[in-house]
Amino acid sequence: AGASTSKRFRSCVDGVRALATDKVDDEGNVIVKKEDWVNMKIHISSYNTFPTAAGLASSAAGYAALVAALTQLFNAKEEYPGQLTTIARQGSGSACRSLYGGFVAWRMGGEKPDWSDSLAEQVADEKHWPEIRAVILVVSDAKKDTSSTAGMSTSVATSKLLAHRAATVVDERMQIIEKAFLEKDFETFGQVTMADSNQFHATCLDTYPPIFYMNDISKSVIRIVHAYNAWAGEIRAAYTFDAGPNAVLYTLEKYVVEVGALMLHYYPATSENYVNNPDFLKTITDYKLDEGLIAATDKTGRTPNAGDVKMMYYTTSGPGPQKLGMEEANLDQKTGLNTRKP
Repeated sequence: AGASTSKRFRSCVDGVRALATDKVDDEGNVIVKKEDWVNMKIHISSYNTFPTAAGLASSAAGYAALVAALTQLFNAKEEYPGQLTTIARQGSGSACRSLYGGFVAWRMGGEKPDWSDSLAEQVADEKHWPEIRAVILVVSDAKKDTSSTAGMSTSVATSKLLAHRAATVVDERMQIIEKAFLEKDFETFGQVTMADSNQFHATCLDTYPPIFYMNDISKSVIRIVHAYNAWAGEIRAAYTFDAGPNAVLYTLEKYVVEVGALMLHYYPATSENYVNNPDFLKTITDYKLDEGLIAATDKTGRTPNAGDVKMMYYTTSGPGPQKLGMEEANLDQKTGLNTRKP
């Protein structure tokens, strides 16, 4: 089915359009009346800079960007705080969180019959904990064989562990990790992050038939992170894996070079574009790892092998959707035609 007939896509377009108001120019003149939006067609051009459908939240980013762009186009106004996140959620669940920056919680809701209370809430903005860093290892950029939506549907229907997790684990962990983030307590933040990732994948194994998102390379990253933390005597790095084999490693500014160099040691660069940030690649390439650390992580059984990781990203906590300049536009402003060339 094309985008125009996709239920998820239509939910976002129609949901934002229902909140449309008059479009005015800088001088206050009405360009488009509120009642005229319903008769207009929309041309959308979108692409991902991250691997698509590989467990790196490409759909969340895409639908959040779509809802943000439509909000500007329609001059849409929320009827209650967080309403736009409930619309983005209908495109991709995690997209509701992607409309805000920093640390964002998806509130389960369910008390209202229309689920309008299932929305995202910003716990802290991107400036609250400026020292936090993320190193992302792209183990596979191929499309996964079980989509997040299909996988969750099967888990809900067959996994008793998922039911237990929803009933007794999630709320408590949410409270703990929100408190840890607000207090900048990386030890607790890291422990809960890893434990929750592990339990998510345990529910995938408990699903019938089982779902395998992680692979042997993913598991080797887990072993190295635990060996690294044990050597350090504290949690300096925390892994999390979504519905895919790719690792997201959280750490702090003071340890990120060491973490990046450790990953580069065991998953060597395959090209000069191996890391999205050239300066970070040079820094971690030049960094000399402690011999005791290498001895400790070698015990995991991992031997350096280029190609097991396709690419590495280095990033910080960032804001929500950003409006780009016209030089990065996908559509010709005069013709409306697509100018994006892959």
